[in-house]
Amino acid sequence: MSMRFTTTTTSRSATKTSCSLLKGTKKQSKSSSSSSRVSSSSPKSSTRRRIKCFAGKNEEEEEKKKTRDDETKNTTMAKKIVSLSTALGVSLTMTTMPLVGDDVAQAYEYNQNQISQLAGLQANPVTNARALLRNSLPIDCKEIRQIQKALESISDDLRVPGVKFSGVEESVNKSLKIVKNDANKIVDKTASAKKDQVRQYLKDLGTELQDFQTIVANKDKQEVPVAQQKCLSLVTKIEEALVNEFPYQVPAPYDTTLPRLEGRATVEMEVKIKDNAVTPGGKLTIVLDGYNAPVSAGNFTDLIQKKFYDGMKIQRSDGFVVQSGKPENAPKGVDGYIDPATGKERSVPLEIMPESSFMKKKAPEYDFTFEENGMYREQPVLPFNAFGTLAMARREADNNSASSQFFFLLRESELTPSGTNILDGRYSIFGYVVDNQELLRDMKVDDEIVSMKIVRGAENLVKNERAAPTPTTQEEQAPASE
Repeated sequence: MSMRFTTTTTSRSATKTSCSLLKGTKKQSKSSSSSSRVSSSSPKSSTRRRIKCFAGKNEEEEEKKKTRDDETKNTTMAKKIVSLSTALGVSLTMTTMPLVGDDVAQAYEYNQNQISQLAGLQANPVTNARALLRNSLPIDCKEIRQIQKALESISDDLRVPGVKFSGVEESVNKSLKIVKNDANKIVDKTASAKKDQVRQYLKDLGTELQDFQTIVANKDKQEVPVAQQKCLSLVTKIEEALVNEFPYQVPAPYDTTLPRLEGRATVEMEVKIKDNAVTPGGKLTIVLDGYNAPVSAGNFTDLIQKKFYDGMKIQRSDGFVVQSGKPENAPKGVDGYIDPATGKERSVPLEIMPESSFMKKKAPEYDFTFEENGMYREQPVLPFNAFGTLAMARREADNNSASSQFFFLLRESELTPSGTNILDGRYSIFGYVVDNQELLRDMKVDDEIVSMKIVRGAENLVKNERAAPTPTTQEEQAPASE
Protein backbone atom coordinates (compact mmCIF):
# COMPACT_ATOMS: atom_id res chain seq x y z
CA MET A 1 0.00 0.00 0.00
CA SER A 2 1.31 3.44 -0.90
CA MET A 3 0.25 6.65 0.90
CA ARG A 4 1.28 10.25 0.12
CA PHE A 5 1.48 12.90 2.86
CA THR A 6 2.99 16.34 3.42
CA THR A 7 5.11 17.33 6.41
CA THR A 8 4.42 20.89 7.56
CA THR A 9 7.24 23.03 8.89
CA THR A 10 5.19 25.08 11.31
CA SER A 11 3.50 22.39 13.40
CA ARG A 12 5.17 19.83 15.64
CA SER A 13 1.96 17.76 15.80
CA ALA A 14 1.80 17.57 12.01
CA THR A 15 5.32 16.08 11.92
CA LYS A 16 4.40 13.46 14.54
CA THR A 17 1.29 12.55 12.56
CA SER A 18 3.35 12.11 9.40
CA CYS A 19 5.81 9.81 11.16
CA SER A 20 3.00 7.69 12.64
CA LEU A 21 1.49 7.35 9.19
CA LEU A 22 4.86 6.18 7.93
CA LYS A 23 5.03 3.44 10.61
CA GLY A 24 1.56 2.22 9.69
CA THR A 25 2.52 2.10 6.03
CA LYS A 26 5.65 0.06 6.79
CA LYS A 27 3.59 -2.59 8.65
CA GLN A 28 1.09 -2.78 5.84
CA SER A 29 3.81 -3.11 3.20
CA LYS A 30 5.40 -6.06 5.10
CA SER A 31 2.14 -8.00 5.46
CA SER A 32 0.93 -7.41 1.92
CA SER A 33 2.04 -9.91 -0.78
CA SER A 34 -1.01 -10.12 -3.03
CA SER A 35 0.39 -7.70 -5.58
CA SER A 36 3.92 -7.90 -6.93
CA ARG A 37 3.64 -4.29 -8.10
CA VAL A 38 2.82 -3.05 -4.62
CA SER A 39 5.44 -5.22 -2.88
CA SER A 40 8.14 -4.24 -5.32
CA SER A 41 7.47 -0.53 -4.82
CA SER A 42 7.15 -0.61 -1.03
CA PRO A 43 10.87 -0.49 -0.08
CA LYS A 44 11.48 2.56 -2.25
CA SER A 45 8.32 4.23 -0.99
CA SER A 46 9.31 3.50 2.62
CA THR A 47 12.77 4.98 2.06
CA ARG A 48 11.27 8.11 0.57
CA ARG A 49 8.97 8.44 3.57
CA ARG A 50 11.89 8.08 5.99
CA ILE A 51 13.71 10.84 4.12
CA LYS A 52 10.62 13.02 4.29
CA CYS A 53 10.23 12.36 8.00
CA PHE A 54 13.86 13.26 8.67
CA ALA A 55 13.42 16.33 6.47
CA GLY A 56 10.36 17.25 8.50
CA LYS A 57 12.33 16.98 11.72
CA ASN A 58 15.11 19.11 10.27
CA GLU A 59 12.61 21.70 9.10
CA GLU A 60 11.03 21.69 12.55
CA GLU A 61 14.43 22.35 14.15
CA GLU A 62 15.06 25.14 11.66
CA GLU A 63 11.67 26.64 12.51
CA LYS A 64 12.50 26.48 16.23
CA LYS A 65 15.83 28.16 15.56
CA LYS A 66 14.13 30.86 13.48
CA THR A 67 11.63 31.48 16.29
CA ARG A 68 14.46 31.75 18.82
CA ASP A 69 16.30 34.15 16.50
CA ASP A 70 13.17 36.29 16.12
CA GLU A 71 12.69 36.38 19.89
CA THR A 72 16.33 37.36 20.34
CA LYS A 73 15.93 40.07 17.70
CA ASN A 74 12.82 41.42 19.43
CA THR A 75 14.54 41.41 22.81
CA THR A 76 17.60 43.13 21.37
CA MET A 77 15.47 45.79 19.70
CA ALA A 78 13.50 46.31 22.90
CA LYS A 79 16.76 46.88 24.77
CA LYS A 80 17.90 49.30 22.07
CA ILE A 81 14.65 51.22 22.30
CA VAL A 82 14.85 51.45 26.09
CA SER A 83 18.52 52.40 26.06
CA LEU A 84 17.80 54.94 23.33
CA SER A 85 15.62 56.91 25.72
CA THR A 86 18.64 57.49 27.94
CA ALA A 87 20.77 58.48 24.97
CA LEU A 88 18.07 60.89 23.86
CA GLY A 89 17.86 62.39 27.32
CA VAL A 90 21.57 63.12 27.40
CA SER A 91 21.70 64.51 23.90
CA LEU A 92 18.58 66.68 24.11
CA THR A 93 20.38 69.10 26.41
CA MET A 94 23.94 68.82 25.17
CA THR A 95 23.51 70.38 21.75
CA THR A 96 26.94 69.30 20.55
CA MET A 97 26.42 65.62 21.34
CA PRO A 98 25.26 63.39 18.45
CA LEU A 99 22.52 60.83 18.69
CA VAL A 100 23.27 57.14 18.68
CA GLY A 101 23.46 56.89 14.89
CA ASP A 102 22.63 53.50 13.41
CA ASP A 103 20.47 52.41 16.33
CA VAL A 104 18.18 55.39 15.74
CA ALA A 105 17.79 54.61 12.05
CA GLN A 106 17.17 50.92 12.77
CA ALA A 107 14.64 51.75 15.45
CA TYR A 108 12.72 54.02 13.09
CA GLU A 109 12.66 51.35 10.42
CA TYR A 110 11.39 48.83 12.94
CA ASN A 111 7.74 47.97 12.49
CA GLN A 112 5.46 50.10 14.68
CA ASN A 113 3.25 47.15 15.61
CA GLN A 114 6.27 45.19 16.84
CA ILE A 115 7.36 48.11 19.00
CA SER A 116 3.84 48.33 20.41
CA GLN A 117 3.86 44.61 21.20
CA LEU A 118 7.19 44.96 22.97
CA ALA A 119 5.71 47.75 25.05
CA GLY A 120 2.64 45.65 25.78
CA LEU A 121 0.39 48.36 24.36
CA GLN A 122 -1.54 48.98 21.20
CA ALA A 123 -0.42 52.11 19.39
CA ASN A 124 -2.74 53.99 17.10
CA PRO A 125 -1.81 57.57 17.92
CA VAL A 126 -3.35 60.76 16.59
CA THR A 127 -0.55 62.43 14.63
CA ASN A 128 -2.27 65.62 13.48
CA ALA A 129 -1.12 68.59 15.59
CA ARG A 130 -4.41 70.47 15.39
CA ALA A 131 -6.37 67.36 16.37
CA LEU A 132 -4.08 66.82 19.36
CA LEU A 133 -4.66 70.41 20.45
CA ARG A 134 -8.44 70.02 20.12
CA ASN A 135 -8.34 66.84 22.19
CA SER A 136 -6.37 68.56 24.93
CA LEU A 137 -8.83 71.41 25.54
CA PRO A 138 -10.35 71.09 29.05
CA ILE A 139 -14.01 71.05 28.06
CA ASP A 140 -16.97 68.82 28.86
CA CYS A 141 -19.38 68.97 25.94
CA LYS A 142 -20.40 65.67 24.39
CA GLU A 143 -22.18 67.25 21.42
CA ILE A 144 -19.24 69.27 20.07
CA ARG A 145 -16.87 66.35 20.68
CA GLN A 146 -19.15 64.13 18.58
CA ILE A 147 -19.03 66.66 15.74
CA GLN A 148 -15.24 66.86 16.06
CA LYS A 149 -14.84 63.08 15.96
CA ALA A 150 -17.14 62.71 12.96
CA LEU A 151 -15.36 65.39 10.94
CA GLU A 152 -11.88 64.09 11.83
CA SER A 153 -12.88 60.58 10.73
CA ILE A 154 -13.22 61.93 7.18
CA SER A 155 -9.42 61.80 6.99
CA ASP A 156 -9.70 57.99 6.97
CA ASP A 157 -12.20 58.16 4.10
CA LEU A 158 -9.79 60.36 2.15
CA ARG A 159 -7.13 57.64 2.30
CA VAL A 160 -9.36 55.22 0.39
CA PRO A 161 -8.56 55.32 -3.35
CA GLY A 162 -11.13 57.56 -5.00
CA VAL A 163 -12.39 58.75 -1.58
CA LYS A 164 -14.99 56.78 0.38
CA PHE A 165 -17.88 59.17 -0.22
CA SER A 166 -20.37 57.06 1.73
CA GLY A 167 -18.26 57.57 4.86
CA VAL A 168 -17.85 61.29 4.20
CA GLU A 169 -21.59 61.67 3.66
CA GLU A 170 -22.39 59.86 6.90
CA SER A 171 -20.00 62.08 8.91
CA VAL A 172 -21.28 65.32 7.38
CA ASN A 173 -24.93 64.39 7.89
CA LYS A 174 -24.29 63.35 11.49
CA SER A 175 -22.52 66.62 12.23
CA LEU A 176 -25.24 68.74 10.65
CA LYS A 177 -27.93 66.87 12.57
CA ILE A 178 -26.19 67.65 15.88
CA VAL A 179 -25.80 71.32 14.95
CA LYS A 180 -29.50 71.58 14.11
CA ASN A 181 -30.83 69.60 17.08
CA ASP A 182 -28.34 70.29 19.88
CA ALA A 183 -26.97 73.79 19.26
CA ASN A 184 -28.70 75.10 22.39
CA LYS A 185 -27.03 72.42 24.54
CA ILE A 186 -23.64 73.62 23.31
CA VAL A 187 -24.50 77.28 23.92
CA ASP A 188 -25.77 76.48 27.43
CA LYS A 189 -22.31 75.19 28.39
CA THR A 190 -20.70 78.46 27.33
CA ALA A 191 -19.93 81.38 29.64
CA SER A 192 -22.41 84.26 29.30
CA ALA A 193 -19.88 86.60 27.71
CA LYS A 194 -19.24 84.14 24.88
CA LYS A 195 -22.73 82.80 24.17
CA ASP A 196 -23.43 85.10 21.22
CA GLN A 197 -20.04 84.30 19.74
CA VAL A 198 -20.67 80.55 19.98
CA ARG A 199 -24.14 80.94 18.44
CA GLN A 200 -22.57 82.66 15.44
CA TYR A 201 -19.89 79.97 15.13
CA LEU A 202 -22.60 77.28 15.17
CA LYS A 203 -24.59 79.14 12.53
CA ASP A 204 -21.49 79.39 10.34
CA LEU A 205 -20.74 75.71 10.92
CA GLY A 206 -24.25 74.76 9.81
CA THR A 207 -23.78 76.75 6.60
CA GLU A 208 -20.41 75.12 5.90
CA LEU A 209 -21.86 71.65 6.50
CA GLN A 210 -24.69 72.30 4.05
CA ASP A 211 -22.13 73.37 1.45
CA PHE A 212 -20.18 70.22 2.33
CA GLN A 213 -23.26 68.13 1.51
CA THR A 214 -23.30 69.64 -1.98
CA ILE A 215 -19.62 68.80 -2.45
CA VAL A 216 -20.30 65.19 -1.44
CA ALA A 217 -23.32 64.97 -3.76
CA ASN A 218 -21.11 66.17 -6.64
CA LYS A 219 -18.35 63.73 -5.60
CA ASP A 220 -15.78 66.52 -5.77
CA LYS A 221 -12.67 64.81 -4.41
CA GLN A 222 -10.54 67.94 -4.47
CA GLU A 223 -12.93 69.98 -2.34
CA VAL A 224 -13.56 67.39 0.38
CA PRO A 225 -10.38 68.10 2.43
CA VAL A 226 -10.86 71.86 2.00
CA ALA A 227 -14.42 71.69 3.32
CA GLN A 228 -13.33 69.39 6.15
CA GLN A 229 -10.71 71.87 7.36
CA LYS A 230 -13.14 74.80 7.18
CA CYS A 231 -15.58 72.92 9.40
CA LEU A 232 -12.89 71.78 11.83
CA SER A 233 -11.59 75.34 12.11
CA LEU A 234 -15.02 76.43 13.34
CA VAL A 235 -15.20 73.44 15.69
CA THR A 236 -11.87 74.54 17.19
CA LYS A 237 -13.19 78.06 17.76
CA ILE A 238 -16.31 76.70 19.45
CA GLU A 239 -14.29 74.37 21.68
CA GLU A 240 -11.88 77.14 22.67
CA ALA A 241 -14.83 79.35 23.59
CA LEU A 242 -16.23 76.56 25.78
CA VAL A 243 -13.25 76.80 28.14
CA ASN A 244 -14.77 79.03 30.80
CA GLU A 245 -11.83 79.24 33.22
CA PHE A 246 -8.37 77.92 33.90
CA PRO A 247 -9.16 74.48 35.34
CA TYR A 248 -6.75 74.13 38.29
CA GLN A 249 -4.26 75.84 40.59
CA VAL A 250 -0.57 75.51 39.67
CA PRO A 251 1.13 74.09 42.78
CA ALA A 252 3.65 75.96 44.90
CA PRO A 253 6.33 77.11 44.46
CA TYR A 254 5.79 77.35 40.70
CA ASP A 255 2.62 79.42 41.07
CA THR A 256 4.60 82.41 42.33
CA THR A 257 8.21 81.97 41.19
CA LEU A 258 7.90 81.38 37.44
CA PRO A 259 5.89 82.83 34.54
CA ARG A 260 2.88 80.73 33.59
CA LEU A 261 0.51 80.69 30.64
CA GLU A 262 -3.10 80.26 31.74
CA GLY A 263 -4.54 79.37 28.36
CA ARG A 264 -3.02 79.23 24.90
CA ALA A 265 -0.80 81.47 22.82
CA THR A 266 0.06 81.45 19.12
CA VAL A 267 3.65 82.11 18.07
CA GLU A 268 4.98 83.23 14.71
CA MET A 269 8.57 82.04 14.30
CA GLU A 270 10.51 83.46 11.36
CA VAL A 271 13.61 81.56 10.27
CA LYS A 272 16.35 82.31 7.76
CA ILE A 273 17.74 79.26 5.99
CA LYS A 274 21.19 79.66 4.47
CA ASP A 275 22.64 78.06 1.36
CA ASN A 276 19.37 76.50 0.25
CA ALA A 277 18.37 76.86 -3.39
CA VAL A 278 14.81 75.73 -2.66
CA THR A 279 13.82 78.02 0.21
CA PRO A 280 15.36 81.04 1.95
CA GLY A 281 13.23 80.34 5.02
CA GLY A 282 9.81 81.44 6.15
CA LYS A 283 7.43 81.54 9.09
CA LEU A 284 6.18 78.69 11.24
CA THR A 285 3.03 78.92 13.34
CA ILE A 286 3.24 77.33 16.79
CA VAL A 287 0.46 76.90 19.35
CA LEU A 288 1.60 76.86 22.99
CA ASP A 289 -0.65 74.92 25.35
CA GLY A 290 -0.79 76.51 28.78
CA TYR A 291 -3.77 74.41 29.81
CA ASN A 292 -1.59 71.32 30.04
CA ALA A 293 1.89 72.82 30.53
CA PRO A 294 1.38 76.29 32.06
CA VAL A 295 4.88 76.71 33.48
CA SER A 296 6.79 75.45 30.43
CA ALA A 297 4.58 77.42 28.03
CA GLY A 298 4.73 80.47 30.30
CA ASN A 299 8.51 80.36 30.44
CA PHE A 300 8.72 80.15 26.64
CA THR A 301 6.19 82.96 26.16
CA ASP A 302 8.07 85.16 28.62
CA LEU A 303 11.39 84.60 26.82
CA ILE A 304 9.76 85.38 23.47
CA GLN A 305 8.46 88.66 24.84
CA LYS A 306 11.98 89.44 26.08
CA LYS A 307 13.21 88.78 22.49
CA PHE A 308 15.59 86.22 23.95
CA TYR A 309 15.44 83.98 20.87
CA ASP A 310 15.64 86.73 18.22
CA GLY A 311 18.78 86.34 16.14
CA MET A 312 19.73 83.03 17.79
CA LYS A 313 21.22 80.23 15.68
CA ILE A 314 19.88 76.74 15.23
CA GLN A 315 22.26 74.75 17.40
CA ARG A 316 21.38 71.22 16.44
CA SER A 317 19.71 69.55 13.47
CA ASP A 318 20.32 65.85 12.97
CA GLY A 319 17.19 64.50 11.30
CA PHE A 320 15.66 63.65 14.65
CA VAL A 321 15.28 67.05 16.31
CA VAL A 322 15.87 70.73 15.61
CA GLN A 323 17.14 72.40 18.76
CA SER A 324 18.12 75.85 19.97
CA GLY A 325 17.89 78.08 23.04
CA LYS A 326 21.37 77.98 24.56
CA PRO A 327 22.65 81.54 25.02
CA GLU A 328 25.59 82.38 22.81
CA ASN A 329 28.84 83.11 24.65
CA ALA A 330 27.31 81.67 27.81
CA PRO A 331 29.69 81.13 30.75
CA LYS A 332 30.97 77.62 31.33
CA GLY A 333 28.32 75.43 32.92
CA VAL A 334 25.46 77.70 31.86
CA ASP A 335 22.99 76.15 29.42
CA GLY A 336 20.03 78.51 29.70
CA TYR A 337 18.56 81.92 30.42
CA ILE A 338 20.10 83.97 33.25
CA ASP A 339 17.31 85.54 35.29
CA PRO A 340 18.30 89.15 36.07
CA ALA A 341 16.26 89.00 39.28
CA THR A 342 18.52 86.33 40.74
CA GLY A 343 21.62 86.47 38.57
CA LYS A 344 21.27 82.71 38.16
CA GLU A 345 20.08 80.37 35.44
CA ARG A 346 16.30 80.03 35.46
CA SER A 347 15.23 76.45 36.15
CA VAL A 348 11.94 75.14 34.84
CA PRO A 349 10.53 71.93 36.33
CA LEU A 350 9.54 68.79 34.48
CA GLU A 351 5.83 69.21 33.78
CA ILE A 352 3.60 66.54 32.21
CA MET A 353 -0.18 66.31 32.24
CA PRO A 354 -1.46 62.69 32.53
CA GLU A 355 -4.85 61.87 31.07
CA SER A 356 -6.14 60.75 34.46
CA SER A 357 -5.47 64.22 35.92
CA PHE A 358 -6.76 65.99 32.81
CA MET A 359 -10.13 64.26 33.06
CA LYS A 360 -10.45 65.38 36.70
CA LYS A 361 -9.17 68.92 35.96
CA LYS A 362 -6.17 68.45 38.20
CA ALA A 363 -2.68 69.94 37.84
CA PRO A 364 0.08 68.24 35.82
CA GLU A 365 2.72 66.02 37.37
CA TYR A 366 5.82 67.98 38.35
CA ASP A 367 9.44 67.06 39.12
CA PHE A 368 9.22 63.33 38.33
CA THR A 369 8.85 61.28 35.15
CA PHE A 370 5.93 58.90 34.72
CA GLU A 371 8.37 56.03 35.12
CA GLU A 372 9.71 57.39 38.41
CA ASN A 373 6.14 57.78 39.65
CA GLY A 374 5.30 54.20 38.65
CA MET A 375 2.82 55.47 36.03
CA TYR A 376 3.84 52.94 33.39
CA ARG A 377 0.43 52.73 31.70
CA GLU A 378 -0.39 56.41 31.96
CA GLN A 379 -0.89 58.43 28.78
CA PRO A 380 0.23 62.06 28.49
CA VAL A 381 -2.38 64.51 27.22
CA LEU A 382 0.30 66.05 24.97
CA PRO A 383 2.20 63.14 23.38
CA PHE A 384 5.20 63.01 21.05
CA ASN A 385 2.97 62.01 18.15
CA ALA A 386 3.07 64.91 15.72
CA PHE A 387 5.84 66.10 13.44
CA GLY A 388 6.90 69.39 15.01
CA THR A 389 6.12 68.50 18.63
CA LEU A 390 7.70 71.23 20.80
CA ALA A 391 9.33 70.29 24.12
CA MET A 392 11.88 71.50 26.66
CA ALA A 393 15.40 70.09 26.61
CA ARG A 394 16.99 69.24 29.94
CA ARG A 395 19.90 67.41 31.55
CA GLU A 396 19.22 63.70 31.86
CA ALA A 397 20.34 63.58 35.48
CA ASP A 398 18.14 66.50 36.56
CA ASN A 399 14.43 66.51 35.73
CA ASN A 400 14.08 70.17 36.72
CA SER A 401 17.03 71.49 34.70
CA ALA A 402 15.10 72.89 31.72
CA SER A 403 15.63 76.59 31.15
CA SER A 404 15.55 78.08 27.65
CA GLN A 405 16.62 75.22 25.38
CA PHE A 406 13.83 73.67 23.33
CA PHE A 407 13.53 71.13 20.54
CA PHE A 408 11.14 70.16 17.76
CA LEU A 409 10.69 66.44 17.11
CA LEU A 410 11.12 65.69 13.41
CA ARG A 411 9.42 62.34 13.26
CA GLU A 412 5.88 61.15 13.58
CA SER A 413 5.77 58.75 16.45
CA GLU A 414 6.99 55.49 14.93
CA LEU A 415 9.66 55.11 17.59
CA THR A 416 7.60 56.60 20.39
CA PRO A 417 3.96 55.48 20.12
CA SER A 418 1.78 56.78 22.93
CA GLY A 419 2.31 55.10 26.25
CA THR A 420 5.65 53.40 25.62
CA ASN A 421 7.48 55.82 27.94
CA ILE A 422 10.40 56.31 25.55
CA LEU A 423 9.91 60.06 25.23
CA ASP A 424 6.33 60.35 26.46
CA GLY A 425 6.27 60.91 30.18
CA ARG A 426 9.94 61.96 30.27
CA TYR A 427 10.01 65.43 28.70
CA SER A 428 7.79 68.51 28.99
CA ILE A 429 5.77 69.04 25.81
CA PHE A 430 4.14 72.45 25.65
CA GLY A 431 3.08 72.99 22.04
CA TYR A 432 2.95 71.94 18.41
CA VAL A 433 3.85 73.48 15.06
CA VAL A 434 0.55 73.76 13.18
CA ASP A 435 1.59 75.54 9.95
CA ASN A 436 4.66 75.25 7.68
CA GLN A 437 6.07 72.27 9.56
CA GLU A 438 8.00 71.32 6.42
CA LEU A 439 10.45 74.18 7.10
CA LEU A 440 11.80 72.14 10.00
CA ARG A 441 13.19 69.60 7.52
CA ASP A 442 15.27 72.32 5.86
CA MET A 443 16.74 73.83 9.02
CA LYS A 444 20.38 73.10 9.76
CA VAL A 445 22.97 74.20 12.27
CA ASP A 446 23.76 77.94 12.06
CA ASP A 447 20.50 78.82 10.32
CA GLU A 448 18.92 81.78 12.09
CA ILE A 449 15.82 82.39 14.16
CA VAL A 450 15.10 85.89 12.88
CA SER A 451 12.35 86.49 15.40
CA MET A 452 9.59 84.98 17.50
CA LYS A 453 6.38 86.91 18.18
CA ILE A 454 3.25 86.21 20.21
CA VAL A 455 0.47 86.97 17.75
CA ARG A 456 -2.41 85.73 19.90
CA GLY A 457 -2.94 84.94 23.57
CA ALA A 458 -0.32 87.23 25.15
CA GLU A 459 -2.95 88.28 27.70
CA ASN A 460 -2.87 84.74 29.13
CA LEU A 461 0.68 85.19 30.45
CA VAL A 462 1.07 85.66 34.21
CA LYS A 463 4.63 86.91 34.62
CA ASN A 464 5.32 86.50 38.36
CA GLU A 465 8.40 88.59 37.69
CA ARG A 466 10.51 90.03 40.44
CA ALA A 467 12.46 93.19 39.80
CA ALA A 468 16.21 92.87 39.45
CA PRO A 469 18.08 94.14 42.51
CA THR A 470 19.25 97.72 42.15
CA PRO A 471 23.04 98.08 42.52
CA THR A 472 24.05 100.04 45.60
CA THR A 473 26.59 102.84 45.05
CA GLN A 474 29.42 103.63 47.42
CA GLU A 475 27.81 106.99 48.23
CA GLU A 476 24.64 105.22 49.34
CA GLN A 477 26.64 102.82 51.47
CA ALA A 478 28.68 105.57 53.23
CA PRO A 479 27.26 107.05 56.42
CA ALA A 480 25.93 110.57 56.20
CA SER A 481 28.45 113.23 57.25
CA GLU A 482 27.60 115.44 60.18
